[in-house]
Amino acid sequence: MNRVILGAFGALLLVGLGLFWMQGRAQVEQGAPPPEVDETAEETVDPDALPNADVADLTGPEPPEASELTREQRRFFRYDRNRDLKITRNEMLSSRTDGFRKLDVDGNNLLTFEEWAVTTASRFAEMDGNADNELTQAEFATSAPTPRPSSRPRCNC
Repeated sequence: MNRVILGAFGALLLVGLGLFWMQGRAQVEQGAPPPEVDETAEETVDPDALPNADVADLTGPEPPEASELTREQRRFFRYDRNRDLKITRNEMLSSRTDGFRKLDVDGNNLLTFEEWAVTTASRFAEMDGNADNELTQAEFATSAPTPRPSSRPRCNC
């Protein structure tokens, strides 16, 4: 038993050392060499003077293009209202408050069994087209949520 524990501990130790070794092998970027100083020039440079340059023929780099968000990122940002890349409990539950308010008929922020049962029973009655207190597959299919359009028009903001 002691050999098994000691072997597991040794394996974890080796894995940890391997991770530290791999992280330590990152190469440091080499900066550009400092500009060469012309020691033959007798011009004195005022350290408080502003630099100037002839920028008539120069062009800068192209600005980066915004990348398209993935489906999972769009779903994440629907909940993350303040864009801090963290979803709090209040942010997660905020999308459910409209549904809760529809069920809470008396508006006391407490959902009783009666309020839930009345809503569920009325929904069942809407689906039961022939009023036989049984739902066929065709009747149940009427309760399916409407599918979202595959390509929504973009906002012209």
